[in-house]
Amino acid sequence: MLSKMSKENLELLSYTKIAEMYLRENKKRMNTADLFREVCNLLDLDEKEYQDKIADFFESLTTSKEFILLNDGNWDLRENHSVKIDMDDIYDDSDEVGIEEEIDDDESEEDNYEDDSYEDDLSDDVDDLNDDYDDLTIVDENELDEEN
Repeated sequence: MLSKMSKENLELLSYTKIAEMYLRENKKRMNTADLFREVCNLLDLDEKEYQDKIADFFESLTTSKEFILLNDGNWDLRENHSVKIDMDDIYDDSDEVGIEEEIDDDESEEDNYEDDSYEDDLSDDVDDLNDDYDDLTIVDENELDEEN
């Protein structure tokens, strides 16, 4: 329990860890200012330190995987929320276009490519790689041991 921890032990924890413990113990959601105010109260930090460090605290909350910012502007622990995904929002049959519609019957698939230079570049890259490995020799372990 946070309120029973010594100030010395609290000072060993990060602000976000203290905030996480606070939210878990109190089972409530809080905005950034109120949450950091509680952290400061637990650490006996004065108003100047509160003002100087609240922006860094906010940044820590936003980058932490433990917290989630809710639509109402309050923070809560991510573990208290599940993400519901509506597959209809992600995959809509009306967006589907058949291959037959993409390629005209009069044209072959190759005619749809405007530029074959990509294939030429790829071929050149493979040739360059092969040239780089021409001077390499395969050596087995026995030959390595003999050299040492």
